[in-house]
Amino acid sequence: MLISLRTSLSKARWMTADHLPPNHPPIQQPKVGVLFCALGTPDGHDPASMRRYLKEFLSDRRVIDVNRVLWWFILNGIILNTRPKKSGEAYAAIWNKELDESPLRTITRAQADGVAARLTDLPDVVVDWGMRYGNPSIRSRVEALMNKGCQRILFAPLYPQYAAPTTATACDEFYRVLMDQRWQPAARILPQWHDEPAYIEALAGSVRTHLSTLDWEPEVLVASFHGVPKRYLELGDPYHCFCAKTARLLREALGWPEEKLRLSFQSRFGREEWLRPYTDELFAELGQQGTKRIAVITPGFSADCLETLEEIAITGEEQFHAAGGEQFTFIPCLNDGEAHLNLLESLVRRELQGWTT
Repeated sequence: MLISLRTSLSKARWMTADHLPPNHPPIQQPKVGVLFCALGTPDGHDPASMRRYLKEFLSDRRVIDVNRVLWWFILNGIILNTRPKKSGEAYAAIWNKELDESPLRTITRAQADGVAARLTDLPDVVVDWGMRYGNPSIRSRVEALMNKGCQRILFAPLYPQYAAPTTATACDEFYRVLMDQRWQPAARILPQWHDEPAYIEALAGSVRTHLSTLDWEPEVLVASFHGVPKRYLELGDPYHCFCAKTARLLREALGWPEEKLRLSFQSRFGREEWLRPYTDELFAELGQQGTKRIAVITPGFSADCLETLEEIAITGEEQFHAAGGEQFTFIPCLNDGEAHLNLLESLVRRELQGWTT
């Protein structure tokens, strides 16, 4: 009887006005949700917060797909006992002290708010944001959208170039949440936009704007993307091809010769070979070959984070100078700039066609 009552109450939430009993409260107008998703962030840079975050991140089989038993011992016996302190120190160097949160959380929130402000002509659309790892979780935000009456959800992983360890794992988690719903919302996934003209022009515009603030001209622009094991490419992951196309289109948009823009991959982990060339080795190579002035852009990141602000803007500059370089400048990600928000708005509007009026 209790189960029957609960079922009836659940059904009442979605009943049409024609089937309402007398004096029933008004039925909520169905809405459409847009859920942006970034990679993830720890709640703090203290060892305990870092340990929680790293355990969730490095336990993902899309990220680390080696033997599970062996990896369990490596992760829990070595990495989680040594890495949290070091990673916490790196996060502390870039932490948003005013809001006591990581820059990725600050910027992702601003991106969602910025797109929402551009969709006010669609009153039935609700925009939210979440993280694949850490908080706010994908589960909590999907449930929040459903509680607001969203019967359709556009899930938007914030990765311009598709990769299994980023886009696919975010979608995996989104689908896992839907698997637990008795009545699933209709769902769509925002595709990658590695070669969208508006994206390429936004990148080119950010390069032109940033370089115009300098009193020197870089000899080389390094386009650094997050790396993945080379084996992933051999298994069919298209990420490398998407990165190469983005870099080529950016160079063509800038009207530069091939030698002035160099593609590289950063953030490798472990002993396995990753996509080459490696960004840190390229910095050293350029400096040793006599290149004195470089600029670096990270087109694969939608928002500045640990990998751009600490690994590139701080450590990368040190590496280039140590190799003999003199001038180094980091070009910020598109973040919540107007060109990026306009791009995200256009992508969302395109994918919502047929769902909104």
